[in-house]
Amino acid sequence: MSHAPKSLLEMAGASLQPGSFETSALILIDHQREYLATGGLPLVGIEAAAEEIGRLLAQARREGTPVFHVVHHARPGARLFDPDGPTARIVEGLEPTPGETVIAKSLPNAFAGTDLHTRLQAMGRRELIVAGFATHMCVSSTVRAALDLGYRTTVVAAATATRDLPSPTVSGGIVPADTVQAGALAALADRFAVVVPNAAALSGRSR
Repeated sequence: MSHAPKSLLEMAGASLQPGSFETSALILIDHQREYLATGGLPLVGIEAAAEEIGRLLAQARREGTPVFHVVHHARPGARLFDPDGPTARIVEGLEPTPGETVIAKSLPNAFAGTDLHTRLQAMGRRELIVAGFATHMCVSSTVRAALDLGYRTTVVAAATATRDLPSPTVSGGIVPADTVQAGALAALADRFAVVVPNAAALSGRSR
């Protein structure tokens, strides 16, 4: 008789309640124009995901939650994420406001080679709400590293997106973006984070 699979978090009896705006920091990862249809690395569903980030950002600002904007910068003149080019800029409407922190990274993991961990420690924040791009790459790398550093993370699924990937096991094969997205989020939900469907799922959690 088959049984529905359970995550490692469920089997361990861990809380599956999402983090609250009151106790968390909001980490937005690589919400940059490079991922738009006009950029060099367009993602599937990017427009809807960017709109969801906007809703998440508005909620965090209303609650006074610390916001960190993490952006990826390659070498000047690079084909993708040229820090001096227009597509490295944050998506219009999601730009930081005064008092919000911008951190530039050069590796997928937002903690690697940056002062993000130091800044969070100084604030005393041990819970994170994470959104951004791409789900299988920089979001996943950052959330996995956050566990190693002692953070409890909530990922907002609708505020993430990814792309089709070439298959390493099938010649000429493609793994569709929706499969990559589902697999990446399922892997994170297994052990590394509480995954919620959208920003509305966090409403009412701060009080």
